[in-house]
Amino acid sequence: MQSVLEIATPVCRTAADIHEQLRRIRAYVCEVARDEGLRVGSAGTHPFSLFERQRITARDRYRKLVDQLQYVARRELIFGMHVHVAVDDAEKAVQVVNGLLNHLGQLLALSASSPFWRGEPTGLSSSRQMVFAAFPRSGPPPRFNDYADYAAVVGQLEKTGCIPDYTHIWWDIRLHPRLGTIEIRICDATTRLEDVVAVTAFCQALVKHYCEQYARGNRIPSYHRILTTENKWLAARYGLEAPVMDLATGRRNRIPVAQLIRRTVKEIEPHARELGSERELEGIHEILARGNGADGQLRIFNANRDIVEVVQEIASATEVGAVAPAAATG
Repeated sequence: MQSVLEIATPVCRTAADIHEQLRRIRAYVCEVARDEGLRVGSAGTHPFSLFERQRITARDRYRKLVDQLQYVARRELIFGMHVHVAVDDAEKAVQVVNGLLNHLGQLLALSASSPFWRGEPTGLSSSRQMVFAAFPRSGPPPRFNDYADYAAVVGQLEKTGCIPDYTHIWWDIRLHPRLGTIEIRICDATTRLEDVVAVTAFCQALVKHYCEQYARGNRIPSYHRILTTENKWLAARYGLEAPVMDLATGRRNRIPVAQLIRRTVKEIEPHARELGSERELEGIHEILARGNGADGQLRIFNANRDIVEVVQEIASATEVGAVAPAAATG
């Protein structure tokens, strides 16, 4: 849609690099917007805009998509954050994705920033997930045995004309063979720059964790799609307060997703240290203490029941992250 702007960093090695690149890009975008009398905000949905009033960008890819998907595509006024992490072997990448499926609920709870849809509070932390679930080939990917298993499924879709290529598969996590990456797509677009960087550090360290398990020949645990999807739904509904299943231990009682996130952070901290992103990973604890983007939007809304004020605060928080801190003077 013409009202939607997608930005992307170049390839970065560290979470600190991500922070600097995104700060520069956000600063540039905000400056261009100001010159046009506009503001830019990052969140999983625009709290009150209506998709019927948006114009589709005049490109063949988008026109074909609307022609194929109709209402499902036209109402897609939602925004996500995608994190690519390079993995140097296709077989390894398949098994790492299988391991990451157990963390979908954690990633969504940390990034959820879409509690409003069409001007109404939905009761969900991530309304974006509700909207995007209507897309074909969305949601958690199936567990593949190996790369040949994945290639056979994608090849069947391509050769029968269901999709032109694999980029029309919109799973929450997918392989991106052309780039040599695992693409983590579950996250809502995140408002605060420091939260973006923290979640990115979380993703990179988590991928490294499973890569090393694979290299050691350890079995990477995976769980039935129904179970991981249930935890994802609970995170979309309740955010950081979601009572989820602890699939790794098999305990009978559900536990807060925040407890699982803390356990995961402790497990991947050594990997973050090796990657040089230990400090950025600490931002996860700040999200847990402060709340995610959805929590912040609802606090603002509940004060005055003014949804325009929510959008103003989203824009302000997006712009603040684009400004470099002032240099100290002696």
